[in-house]
Amino acid sequence: MPMSAREVRQTLHELGDLRFAAGNLDDALRRIVHATHKLFAVDGAGLMLIDPDQLLRNVADSDGRIDHLEELQIDTGEGPCIDAFDDKSLVHAADLATEERWPKFSPAAVDRGLRAVLASPIPYNQMAIGVVAVFSSKVRPWSPEGELALIAFTDLAALTIANTMQSEERGELAEQLQRALDARVIIEQAKGALCARDGVTAGQAFEQMRRRARAERRRVVEIAQEIMSGAASP
Repeated sequence: MPMSAREVRQTLHELGDLRFAAGNLDDALRRIVHATHKLFAVDGAGLMLIDPDQLLRNVADSDGRIDHLEELQIDTGEGPCIDAFDDKSLVHAADLATEERWPKFSPAAVDRGLRAVLASPIPYNQMAIGVVAVFSSKVRPWSPEGELALIAFTDLAALTIANTMQSEERGELAEQLQRALDARVIIEQAKGALCARDGVTAGQAFEQMRRRARAERRRVVEIAQEIMSGAASP
């Protein structure tokens, strides 16, 4: 049965204290994720934030299978959450078994019990810093009402994160996010340098750095720093 506007409004009302809070970010994001899971009546919901290597990592979830979503997207370098993050737009997949956008991710996700996914990017300072996602183990066409509801919960998460980041007492999760934002600056500069030098796209430049980091068992941000050091050399 599709959710009603009254149900969405009631759930957002129950989370209303988060709009003006700057308390424990971990608890706040968990509340948002579990409320999203309950409202959507899905098999799982999760919230991912970028790490210093700009990879999406789970920070709150309502079902352990969200870990598959994180793992498979990092392994394959593709997927609905990555597209939502990169394109800063809502991404929906009603049936991953017939999905052609992510040829490596989709069949592996179906094997892990992920069949349908809806992902919404979390905005912060005119960029995306993560994703809120819900998944179903069965085929599920996502309704326009559902899409709007997920955007509302994503915006609440974004406001909660922004309030915390501006607070003097951030907590460990917010400090981790700050480190990721600091690393993004040098990684974006390195991507630009590779694009200019090798004539590749930004996505190809990042994948090039990611492959090298994996091969050398190092962090992407370290590779980016080396690239920029070389670019600055005579």
